[in-house]
Amino acid sequence: LVELGYWLKEDASAGDASFRHALIAFQKVEGRPRTGKLTQEELTALRAAKSPKPSESGYVHIEVDLCRQVLFLVEAGDKPLRVLPVSTGSGKCFTEGGRTRQAITPTGRFKVQWKLKGWRKSPLGLLYYPNYFYGGVAIHGNPSVPAEPASHGCVRIPMFAAEEFSHLTPVGTAVLVYSSSS
Repeated sequence: LVELGYWLKEDASAGDASFRHALIAFQKVEGRPRTGKLTQEELTALRAAKSPKPSESGYVHIEVDLCRQVLFLVEAGDKPLRVLPVSTGSGKCFTEGGRTRQAITPTGRFKVQWKLKGWRKSPLGLLYYPNYFYGGVAIHGNPSVPAEPASHGCVRIPMFAAEEFSHLTPVGTAVLVYSSSS
């Protein structure tokens, strides 16, 4: 998984949460069932797989593919790509502050506008190392990153990667959010 670009903790084993998240990211990219379980069939698919490609390259940026529910951290030069599973806007209606709206992650080209260290309590829940890119919408760590869209619009990433992700993406980092056709 690491050789293909999927993000794991350095000391991860098959029972580690980061291993499960990396395997789910692989399954999402490859269009496989999102089980997070390593079977002989998954091992065969891993051995035959090629590194996933972001839609753009050559500069440091973040890509969020809403269709596949993955995030690419693209680095300049020959540094490796990192891929994480995400959970984005569920599309369901929710009410907050007396206002009802649909839970949608905005698409387009953005930049990391501001960020916070550690935990932030928002009216919609807890965010760990939030990186805001569109008003109150952020890429942030969350203990719950299901294999499908489930957020109010933010881009949830696994907890193990949130702090390092924040350090690797300074204010001004480009963020592309799109729906791939695959």
